[in-house]
Amino acid sequence: MIDALRPFHLAMPVHDLDAARAFYGKLLGCAEGRSSDHWIDFNLFGHQFVAHLDESHAARPIVNIVDGDAVPVPHFGVILAMPQWQVLARRLSTADISFVIKPHIRFAGQAGEQATMFFQDPSGNALEFKAFANDAQIFAAG
Repeated sequence: MIDALRPFHLAMPVHDLDAARAFYGKLLGCAEGRSSDHWIDFNLFGHQFVAHLDESHAARPIVNIVDGDAVPVPHFGVILAMPQWQVLARRLSTADISFVIKPHIRFAGQAGEQATMFFQDPSGNALEFKAFANDAQIFAAG
């Protein structure tokens, strides 16, 4: 079990701060912290995510096959509680997000079974949000 984790800090490039503000702030519901003309701090489910302006940014993800899905690399996200994950999956589906990998259960019946979904922000950065029915499975070896 994971106890007393500290928040992580992640800074990523975005090509448009207004689009990042709409995506992370309004769609994902991340509270905005400090900002400038070149960056915005967001509270990404208790973690510090900073969108840094790079107007020439173009994501170039590759994919690796995981349980039959073409998973974009690099990607980032948060492991949510299952009820939070279900709410977010519904919100994104209702918002007509174009999923890279639609919400589903991966590794069903195996070690590490998890709910997962992949999508991209407006700058093409890939995100994965996942949840486990049992958090003891987060680092389960198969």
